[in-house]
Amino acid sequence: MALITLTGAAVLALTGCSSTPEQRPRADSTAPVIAPGRPGEQATTLSPQQAEQAVPTPTVNAADVTFMSDMILHHRQALDMSVLAPTRAANAKVKAIASRIKDSQAPEIQYMTSWLQEQGQKAPDHHAGHAGMPGMATPEQMEQLKAASGAAFDSLFLELMIRHHQGAVEMAEKEVVNGSHRVVLELANDVGATQSAEIGRMRRIQAEL
Repeated sequence: MALITLTGAAVLALTGCSSTPEQRPRADSTAPVIAPGRPGEQATTLSPQQAEQAVPTPTVNAADVTFMSDMILHHRQALDMSVLAPTRAANAKVKAIASRIKDSQAPEIQYMTSWLQEQGQKAPDHHAGHAGMPGMATPEQMEQLKAASGAAFDSLFLELMIRHHQGAVEMAEKEVVNGSHRVVLELANDVGATQSAEIGRMRRIQAEL
């Protein structure tokens, strides 16, 4: 999901070098600035002054740090769930989606950890609490998953992982609204899009079981 769409001479580059005054929409510009709405919502037109405040920047705020820290914990549990699939799942598609999740989220954990360190922040340790974090499986549910095998594992894995992904999408949407750092916003958009697509795949697998 694009954060801001600029037309005319005002063009925002969300990647590459840091923003300069020339890259940001000027308050005296007359070029229309269109902000796409969320799915199902209409786009809105921003005044130049509003657009100046809406453009992502290299500045870090508390929402950015919270998103990166919480998403590390969220991803770790997804990995804990996914590594069980090769020996416990019966369905080949369940094994495949679990492998895809592991292969994509493990590098993201490393990336988010490095980003936090660059900001002078400490990444959460493996025993950090996650009470209230959306989509997380409870300790009891994790034990049930570890004890399951075959078709029972497939069913429970999909149920828990779909809920887990929905929580990640919720966290990403919150960051898009409250965050400010360009890199973190890009990652949040990517997490939201990727995990929404995987939710669709897992629901199709559920329907086939």
